[in-house]
Amino acid sequence: MENRGAVYSLPSASLSGRRGEDVIFLLDRDRACLEDLALQVSHFGYQVRAFLRPEDLLAALDHVLPSAIITEVVFQGGRPGGMEYIAEMRRKAPSSAPVFFISSQADINSRLQAIRTGCDAYFVKPVNITELIDRLDALTGEKQKEPFRILIVEDEEKLSLYYSVLLQKAGMETMTVNDPLKVFKPLFEFKPDLILMDMYMPACTGRELAKVIRQMRAYFCIPIVFLSAEKDLNKQLSAMSIGGDDFLTKPIEPEHLISSVTYRAERMRLIRSFMDRDSLTGLLNHTKTKEELDIALSRTKREGGSVTFAMLDIDDFKHINDIYGHPAGDTVLVVLSRLLKQRLRKTDVIGRYGGEEFAVVLEKTDAGTGRRIMDEIRASFSQLRHRCEGREFNVTFSCGIAAFPCFGDAATLSRAADRALYRAKEEGKDRVVVEGD
Repeated sequence: MENRGAVYSLPSASLSGRRGEDVIFLLDRDRACLEDLALQVSHFGYQVRAFLRPEDLLAALDHVLPSAIITEVVFQGGRPGGMEYIAEMRRKAPSSAPVFFISSQADINSRLQAIRTGCDAYFVKPVNITELIDRLDALTGEKQKEPFRILIVEDEEKLSLYYSVLLQKAGMETMTVNDPLKVFKPLFEFKPDLILMDMYMPACTGRELAKVIRQMRAYFCIPIVFLSAEKDLNKQLSAMSIGGDDFLTKPIEPEHLISSVTYRAERMRLIRSFMDRDSLTGLLNHTKTKEELDIALSRTKREGGSVTFAMLDIDDFKHINDIYGHPAGDTVLVVLSRLLKQRLRKTDVIGRYGGEEFAVVLEKTDAGTGRRIMDEIRASFSQLRHRCEGREFNVTFSCGIAAFPCFGDAATLSRAADRALYRAKEEGKDRVVVEGD
């Protein structure tokens, strides 16, 4: 394989990650640069097919349709060399696949020629892996939004089914509650983006129930849309004054129902993202992470199984800030958060616990499996190179793990993971330790 074909094909991580089907074609005539960049990209869960020769990449396009192509270009007289190769690559590649150029030249003329040739992004060697992954994520990431979750509180089963079917056809997830006195559990577990509530129910009125829900801090901002045949404007305004966000009069047109619910659920999701997420990394904040741990444990106690809780702490983070500056430290935090998001499952909970500390909740995962997963991520993170003002450096993290049912509630689970993290630091850092081993 010295002169022909792919240098190697790096599969995505063996975890249940998000990038299993994203194949990236990578071309660089410098073997050392090629292998290095391929390895860096693969750490983020992408599958990489690496090529030393343009003709081999073109031949591979006959059999595999990549999600993106990253290709080295050499500019000759202001034009990228190998124009025939670039044109043929464009012809064979899927129209949806972005093409990135990597080059040793940083001048504006080279960048202009790259744009005119149709490249989607341009990177100067040595390639900043953080910026490259940012662009890959943006251009190959999933376009489909997570469906809105709507909780329907309606005592008439036929009506609740009707509303549920309408909203599901519009791409939403629904849960119905026919007894308003049993609304707390669905609120806690289903985590709706909006509540669609009947105004008049036998056990209590929608007005009363809305007031009860609004008294709970976690649901103070959740949109509540009332449904009723009530046409008295004063009564409608009264219902709105105690926490309703909209009042829809029965019978309601399906299009009106869908548009009203969509608009308010979308707005709620945006507000929630500001409330629940860390502004730098986009991960869940400390409070929300603890809440998700409680939910995971409650579900597991009911259904059976295991939950692994992992606490991660970046090693010598103060040293990184002191030597390279706080912007470099922030970049390290962002890189680790992105690595965690891409190498873990969608159902896993990932949070920034504070400072340089992160937390991960892995449902249906025992301690041994949790250790393997986190150790694979630890190994990948330790091999990533970070660049700051021409200097390169590597960073590691330590991790402590504890699992339910060995530790029976959120507080003891958290303390056990913290003890394991302390041991990992004491034993030399850059390692994963399981409490109870």
